[in-house]
This record gives sequence, structure tokens and C-alpha cells, in this order.
Amino acid sequence: MTSQEQVGAVIAAAGSSERMGGVDKMFAPLGEKPVLVRVIDTFQNCRLIDQIVVAVNKSILDKCRQLAAGQGWNKVIFCEGGKRRQDSVASALSQIQPCQWVVIHDGARPLVTEALIKQGLAEARATGAAVAAVPVTDTIKAAGGDRLVQETLSRGRLWAVQTPQVFRADIINKAYRRIKAEVTDDAALVEQLGHKVRLYPGAYDNIKITTPDDLTLAEILWQRRENAYRHRQ
Repeated sequence: MTSQEQVGAVIAAAGSSERMGGVDKMFAPLGEKPVLVRVIDTFQNCRLIDQIVVAVNKSILDKCRQLAAGQGWNKVIFCEGGKRRQDSVASALSQIQPCQWVVIHDGARPLVTEALIKQGLAEARATGAAVAAVPVTDTIKAAGGDRLVQETLSRGRLWAVQTPQVFRADIINKAYRRIKAEVTDDAALVEQLGHKVRLYPGAYDNIKITTPDDLTLAEILWQRRENAYRHRQ
């Protein structure tokens, strides 16, 4: 990034947490801080990020604003999310001040690192769009509604896509204006516009918290990361 290029970040954190057994995963503790705080801290501390818009469920909007007041964040604003993830991202994009690049991240991926953000911004320069991803390690089979196997897919070409996903601002804004199909990630909208999307190496520990077991695993991974950091000191 040049010093003249502005970078905005969107954090999609308006999920319903319906598979968390009654726990709001955004406020679940991870290393003694809420999951959402872990995510925002990483973006707040990244010097390449100039502004952050966090889309959250309407029911916790006031709680999030109160939380922010005690965190010392100077880049962050909150907005009301939508029913679908893409509705939440669209809401946040409408709040982003003019910038050249947009980084979109899931609020449920608290183990994101500044290195992943920076690498995404570097990789996106080639095509205007880059997404973190890791090679698939399981064997993947395609099946019909009857669960009978139709095809075993070649693992060598398959990637599990994560966030951060990084886009030139004009590209992602155009994608959200023009493409109305339901998608599960932002890159799919950009692909439907005909733009090339580059994959860059994500991290296997950059997990998404969906269930209580995911939260338990995230805590183990967080503690391992903290222990490794202490040993380097």
C-alpha cells in the first residue's frame, strides 16, 4: 500500500449464533477477552487499516458501542447488520468512507493475524481481489439429494476459503450493487462480475467459530499462540 491509499475494513458480526447452544459467540470469552474484541483488536492494531465498520445484530448494537468506549479504538464504528451475511456486509460498505481498498472479515474468525491482512492487501494488487484459503485435506465427494456419490473430486484443485477477503473498493461496491444472488462469501459476487480472484495462503488455525466445540478449539489454539509468543520473548 502507498501512503496515499486508504484501506477500510468490514467485519461481519451479525450472525444469530443459533448453533452455539444459547451463547452469543461474539461475546464468548477467548483468552479472557470476547471473541469480537479479539477480532477488532487485530484490525485496530494493523497500521495499514484506516477505518473499521463492524456490522452487528440490532439486539447488541448498544452493547457493542458501550464496549467500544472502554477499548480505546479510534478507527471503529458499528452499524446494524442484516438478515443474511451479505446484507450485513452491504450495510457496512454503505458506512465506509471513500477508500481504495476494502478488507472483509468474519467476526467469528478471532485468530486472524495482521500478517494475513497485510498479505491479502499485497496479493490483491495483481487482480483487484484476493482471498485467504487453505488446501483441502479431506477427500471430497459430490452427491445428490439421495446421498449417493456422483463423483470424487480431485483434491489438488480444491481450496477451503476463509477471510480476510480483500478487494479494490470500486470492484466490491459494484459487485454488491449489481449482483443480487445469494452467496456464502464476497468473492462469489466478484466472480459473477467476471473479475479474477486470487487465492493466497490462509492458515489452518484461522478457524470460524460456529459451535461450542469450535470455541473450545479456538481457546486451545489461542493459548498455544500465546505460549509461543512468551517463549520468543
